[in-house]
Amino acid sequence: MTKTQIIMDCDPGLDDAVALLLALASPEDIDLLGVTTVVGNCSADLTQENARRICELAGRTDMKVFRGCSRTFFSRVAPSTYVGTDIHGETGLGGCKLPPPTMPLQPGDAVSYIIKTLLEAPKKITLVPTGSLTNIACALIMEPRIKEKIEKIVLMGGSIGLGNISPAAEYNFYYEAQAAYIVFTSGVPIVMIGLDVTRQTQTSEEWLQTIESMNTPVSQAVVDMLSHYYRPNAFLEPGVTGGVLHDPNVIAYLINPDLYKGRHVYVEIDVSPTIMAGRSTVDWYGKLNLEPNVYVMNEVNVQGFFDLLTERLGRYGSQQYSS
Repeated sequence: MTKTQIIMDCDPGLDDAVALLLALASPEDIDLLGVTTVVGNCSADLTQENARRICELAGRTDMKVFRGCSRTFFSRVAPSTYVGTDIHGETGLGGCKLPPPTMPLQPGDAVSYIIKTLLEAPKKITLVPTGSLTNIACALIMEPRIKEKIEKIVLMGGSIGLGNISPAAEYNFYYEAQAAYIVFTSGVPIVMIGLDVTRQTQTSEEWLQTIESMNTPVSQAVVDMLSHYYRPNAFLEPGVTGGVLHDPNVIAYLINPDLYKGRHVYVEIDVSPTIMAGRSTVDWYGKLNLEPNVYVMNEVNVQGFFDLLTERLGRYGSQQYSS
């Protein structure tokens, strides 16, 4: 089997952290070239620190981590009921108390790394953004030639139906609608894994007990992180009873795309300064007769997803971790 070469662009964040652990546990499927971070679930300083913490937890101090954009293109234009820290905690990792990272942050910035890596790569690379699309959009604007070196962009973001931060929009697209618009009009092949899929992959107390029973530093860290979703003041949408594992779905898709179903459709991102800001309008039934630009997933084999995640988390051994 050919490995998928990826650059993971993330904003850890609870579910980003689990997605990164899943990627690092899957070397036969994923060739993770580097990790770039962006402002989103918490500040740019915290997202890069958290990415390094997770790499150290996984025993991958060799992984290259680059700090990305500290702000979005424009301020958010509509009021919301919560911010990233309401979901992910003040540090971005919930109740998980990983020590400060000792592995170095790479010199240079994330956007420059993305551009350089793509232009110098002998074959195409897949970009995997799980946060706002600021870094990816900046790279596409600064160096349009990279489009020819991108195999596809597999991202977590958007929704066919209701949003989660506003009635219209999913958090990543709402937070940086202009960047999402740039990416979705770039002509690069896109796989969109949005809320319609990720809301199906909710953690349960039973599953957390299964992970805790592994009794490894990584499993304890995952439980400490994801238990944050179960606190009394947690923000839960109607129909959501546990932690929604948004971002691990993009890695699970890359490992086993047969777990997912979707269709090739036209998607447009709303950048208007209205209540619709950040909405991903998905022409699911082809009513507009426009050229499809995104492969949108809407179904996931939930049991298969959790079986895969459980097996891969079980691969970790005894790296140092103290909760």
